[in-house]
Amino acid sequence: MSAVLRDELARIAESLGGAGLNFSLDRPKEAAHGDLATNLAMVLAKAQGANPRALAAKIISALALPPGVIAKTEIAGPGFINFWLAADALTDSIGRIIAAGAHYGRSSGGANRRVNVEFVSANPTGPLHVGHGRGAALGDGIASLLEWTGHAVTREFYINDAGSQIDKLAQSLWARVQQAAGRAAEIPEGGYHGEYLVEAARDLLAVEGAAFADRDLSAGLARCRAFALASQRKEQDQLLRDFGVVFDVHSSEQALYDSGRVEATLRLLAERGLSYEADGAVWLRTTDFGDDKDRVLRKQDGSYTYLAPDIGYHVDKYARGFEHLIDVWGADHHGYIPRMRAVLVALGHPGDSFEVPLVQLVKVVKGGEEVKMSKRAGNFVTLRDLLDDVGTDAARYFFLMRRGDTPFVFDVDLARRQTDENPIYYLQMAHARMSGIFRVAGRDVESVGDRATMEGLPAPQDQELLKALTEFPEVVARAAAEREPHRVTGYLETLARLAHGWYHHCRVLGEAAEVERSRLVLARAARVVLGNGLRLLGLAAPDRM
Repeated sequence: MSAVLRDELARIAESLGGAGLNFSLDRPKEAAHGDLATNLAMVLAKAQGANPRALAAKIISALALPPGVIAKTEIAGPGFINFWLAADALTDSIGRIIAAGAHYGRSSGGANRRVNVEFVSANPTGPLHVGHGRGAALGDGIASLLEWTGHAVTREFYINDAGSQIDKLAQSLWARVQQAAGRAAEIPEGGYHGEYLVEAARDLLAVEGAAFADRDLSAGLARCRAFALASQRKEQDQLLRDFGVVFDVHSSEQALYDSGRVEATLRLLAERGLSYEADGAVWLRTTDFGDDKDRVLRKQDGSYTYLAPDIGYHVDKYARGFEHLIDVWGADHHGYIPRMRAVLVALGHPGDSFEVPLVQLVKVVKGGEEVKMSKRAGNFVTLRDLLDDVGTDAARYFFLMRRGDTPFVFDVDLARRQTDENPIYYLQMAHARMSGIFRVAGRDVESVGDRATMEGLPAPQDQELLKALTEFPEVVARAAAEREPHRVTGYLETLARLAHGWYHHCRVLGEAAEVERSRLVLARAARVVLGNGLRLLGLAAPDRM
C-alpha cells in the first residue's frame, strides 16, 4: 500500500510544481497518528514559500486512489498528513505479497538506467582489512538496492596495480625471498612487513626453485612484482567471494597507461583549457573549481600523480556507456570528491551523475578490548580473521546496521551470540519461526493459499504485523534513493520484533477455522518479506536454526 500511495503523492507533487521532490512516507511512531504519514506538504511549502497546512488540504483533495485504500486522512501539526489504511486494503495486500513472492519489494523506477558501482578497489599490496569489509558490504548493498529498483547495475573493482606502492611490494617480496634463502636483507623503507609476504616468498621459491634467489635484481624484482600482484589479487577475489561479493568488472590502473587512456586524458584536459605546463610539470586548474591550489597531474620527472589516472578512469566509465557513477571511498578521501566532480563537470558530464558514499573506520572489540592487529597482516585486523570468527552473515549484517559514514565498533562477542541480543540471529530466527509453523502444521507453505480476512486476524498483533509487511517496497525504494542499506536493516529488525511478538501472542494452530487459515496466510506473507529482505542484503534466510 505504501508504494501505491507514494506514487500517487509523487503525481500530486508534480501537478503542484514539485516534480522530483524528496519527501518521506513513513510509519508514525505512535499508532494513534495513523498507519502512514508524509511530510510532502511541508517539503512543497518550503520550496514554494506557501502555507504547509493549506497545501496539505490541497494534496488530500487531489488524492485519486482506488476505492477502499484509505479509510481516513488527517492534517497534523505543522502540515503532516496522516493516513489510515482501509481494512480491505490491508487484507488485499497479503494476496499481492504472496503473488509477487520473491519479487515483492522490487520496482521499475530505475528504468534500466546504467549505473556503475565501484567499491573496495583495495591496493593489491596485502590482505583486505575490516575497513575494506565494511566498504564491500556497503557497495554491494547499494548495488543490490539499485537492482531491486530497476537499475542496470555493474559492480566494479579498480585494481591499483601501478605506481610506487607496487614497486615497494616487489622490493619487499624480494627481501623476503633473500631472507628465505638465508641471506641478510632489509624490507625497504615504506615497504610491507606482514607475514603474508613470508608465505608468498615460500610459495614463489616453491614454483621457481631455490636458484631464483640468485637472479639479478632487475629480473628478480620483475618476477616478484608479477607474482605478488597475482597472488594478492587471487586472495582478495577469493575472500570477497567468501564474503558474498562478486564483481562484474575488474579494471586495471596499469591498463589505463598501457592503452594510452591516461595520455589521452591529459590531451583532453589541455584542449579544454583545464591544464597548463609550468616548472616542467603539468598542472590541473583546480583553483578554478574552488580548490586551495592547483594540483600536479604529471611531475617534472615524467611520472604521474594519482589524479591523472583517476580522471582517465572516470572518463572511461562514461565512455563505456554508464549514465551514473557511484564510488564507495574511505572517509579520508572526502576532500577529493568536489575536485573530481568539478573536473567531470568541466568535461561535460552532469554533476549529479557522480556520487561518493563514504565509509568510516571500523574498530573491532573482543572480550571488551580493542583488537588492533592480525598476526598475518602485522598492523591491522584482516577481513578473513573476522569472517573466521563470526561468519559471513553476521559480518555483512553488522557492517550494514549503521550509516557507512559514521565510525563503527564491531562487537565480535555480540556477533557470535546466539540470543535475541544479536540482531542477525534475531532476524534469521524470525524467518525460521515463520517456516516452523508450517512444519508443525504438516502443511506446505503454498497449500494455505493467499487470502485472509480481518475477522480471521482479530488481534492487534495480527494487524500490526500486516501493516509492517506492506511497508517493505517503500523502505526498499527509499533506501535505494538515499544509498542507505541501513534503512533496510532497521526495518527488518522492527519486522522481526513484530513477528516474534505475533508468534508468542497469537496462536495459529487449533484456533477457529477462519482464524487459523488467515494466520497461516499471514505467516506465509511474513516469511516472504523477511526472506526477501535477508536475500536483498546478501544474507541467508534459514528455515531452521
